[in-house]
Formats: sequence, C-alpha cells, structure tokens
Amino acid sequence: MSIAVSGLQKRFGGFTALQNVDLEFAQGELTALLGPSGCGKTTLLRIIAGLETADAGQVLMHGEDATGRHVRERQVGFVFQHYALFKHMTIFENVAFGLRVMDKKRRPSENEIRARVMKLLELVQLEGFEKRMPSELSGGMERRVALARAIATDPALVIYDEPFAGLDPISLSTIAKLIRKLNDALGTTSIVVTYDLMTSLKI
Repeated sequence: MSIAVSGLQKRFGGFTALQNVDLEFAQGELTALLGPSGCGKTTLLRIIAGLETADAGQVLMHGEDATGRHVRERQVGFVFQHYALFKHMTIFENVAFGLRVMDKKRRPSENEIRARVMKLLELVQLEGFEKRMPSELSGGMERRVALARAIATDPALVIYDEPFAGLDPISLSTIAKLIRKLNDALGTTSIVVTYDLMTSLKI
C-alpha cells in the first residue's frame, strides 16, 4: 500500500509537533525516518495509523483519502517501542490475538490460526517458544514476538516505533535483519522510526 501525507499539522498545547509535513512512501518499500527524540516522528506514525488525529492535512492510502478512517479500517500493523505484549498470555496467544479478534467473516479457522502463528514464530526465529510467557523471554526475544504479532493479520502497512531502543548490539542487529527479511518476504510497506543513523543504515 502506498502512503502519502500532505500538509500535516499537529500541536499539543503550545508545542508544535508537526508543521506542514509532506511525505510519500511507495508500496512495498522499507523506509527509515531518522531524527532526534521530540522531533515528531512518533506523532507522524500515530496519525498515519489512525491512533492520533491531525489538526490539518491529509493522509492518503493507495491514493484514497484515509484521514477520517478508523484505525481498524487502515490495515496497519504497529510495533510499539515498549512491545505492549499481553503479560498474561503465552507467546502463541500474543501472536494469535489479532487473528482471534477479527470479525467472523474474516476470522481464520483455529487450524489456520495455528498454522499462521507457527509460521510467523519460525520467521522470527522463535520456534519452540510458543508456550512460554513474555516474562520468560529476553528483551530482544520480546521484540521479535511484537514483530510477529504486528504482521499476523497480514497488514498492508507495518509501522515500527523505535524498534531498536534498549537493545544490546547483537539483538539490535538481529531485529534490523528481521525487519528487512519480513518486509521482503511479505511485500508490505514498512516505516521504521529511529534516532540512530548507524542503525538505520543496517536495514
């Protein structure tokens, strides 16, 4: 899915987070947004995903105005900086969550859900961990679960908000390679936010 934003503006009280932002993201591309903390990167992502409303401007998805669409209608997978895993669920159930809450017309069968989750866990190198709880995993492994969960529903766009924050160098390199691998394998449009130039070059 191609994405374009035009004239986006967003203020929080007296603070201007976005001022007349114009950007385009081609279908299937992996794009890194590089900038220091507080420059509006996450705000931009949240507006594209439908989690935040712009004060002015437009969000176009495949050339259609999506500015007023609900987040559920935007086909966006979101990887949050702090994982946001469900601590009371196994790794399998975390990844399966988005599939289970689909409306009945789109919801896969239990066999299809299991097959898809197991395939995704293999893709993110977590096969054999499906019965573990998040508390039993390292930070890098939790981040991989978050990646799998974000793409489980086959979104057209995947947004990664600071996916490398707090990771050791080895885990960081692994996550960077996985993001590239998932983007190439699934053909989704991907946007990665980071403040680290060297990390952005790795993907």
